[in-house]
Parts: sequence; C-alpha cells; structure tokens
Amino acid sequence: MEMAYRERWLTEIAALRTILSAFELREERKWGKPCYTLNAKNVVIIQGFKEYCALGFFQGALLKDPEKLLVQLGQVQAARVMKFTSAQEIAAKARIIDAYVREAMAAAKAGRKVETKPRELPVPEELEEIFRGDPNFKRAFTALTPGRQRGYLLHFAGAKQPATRTARIERAMPAIFEGRGFLERR
Repeated sequence: MEMAYRERWLTEIAALRTILSAFELREERKWGKPCYTLNAKNVVIIQGFKEYCALGFFQGALLKDPEKLLVQLGQVQAARVMKFTSAQEIAAKARIIDAYVREAMAAAKAGRKVETKPRELPVPEELEEIFRGDPNFKRAFTALTPGRQRGYLLHFAGAKQPATRTARIERAMPAIFEGRGFLERR
C-alpha cells in the first residue's frame, strides 16, 4: 500500500522526516507511510491527505497542545493530527513540532496510553429483524471481532432509510458469513 497523495506532499514529507530524524525514533514503513516508533511503540506517523499533509500522534489526546494545533479526525479516541499545507509552515512550526514530539516520546517511554472506552453502538432494528429470522447469521455476526462488528454497525446505521439499511445488511451477509470485516476484500 502506498501513501495517499504522496506525490503532492513530497517537500512537506521531506521536511517532517528531517525534523523527526533528530529524535531517537526508528523510522519504519507501516500502512504504506513513514511511521516512527520508540521501543516498538508507535509514536508518530506522516500521512498525506487531499487537502493537507499531517503528522499523526498515536496517543495525541495525552498531549497538552498549548498551541491548539492537534485535531481529532473522525471517531478516534487517542490519535490526533497536526495539519500542514506547505513546507514553509512546517519550518515555521519546527520548534512546536519538536516540543510535541518530545512530549509524545516521554508518554511512550512512561507507557502512558489513552484510556479508551468501547462505545456501544445501537443495533439497527432491521438487523435485529434479520437476526430473529436467521439465527445462523446472528451467530456469524457475533463471531466477528468487536472491530469488525463496529465497522458493519456504523455502515448499516449510516443509512437514513430503512430500505437502504436492509439492502446494506443483505449485501454484507456473504462477507459476514465468511468472517470478513466491512472493508476487507476477498
């Protein structure tokens, strides 16, 4: 897997890599992206997006963030990102990036982690109805890992119309019977 929008952010990626090279972090390639670890713990990752390049902090919710630069993307509980749109912006914020990375490293060395709480996601009525009519399908769904179940529940509940929720569930049934998650391809 290759980093998304890598070509667009080559200069910014290089600038972030230069800053990160000053630390006692090991650069690895994870999920197709430069990921920096300390004692085998993920600390930061460089990511390319359509509108910006980001430095992601795996346990970013632990950081003090006095500059208010960290952004929570989506429903994640622990991770935070610092967004950039130019190498000049990265250069101007180099001291701040340095301070945030040092704080993230100290948290990793201390073994600190964000206490995550499993979110209870509602089970759509359409899914409950299918479970009642097909106990084998209910067993297959409950046999999925909690993360796979969450992925499906988010997908099903994201539909506004009951007919759309039912159609999504029916389309997902073969993958669920095979034990695959929502985003897993054959």
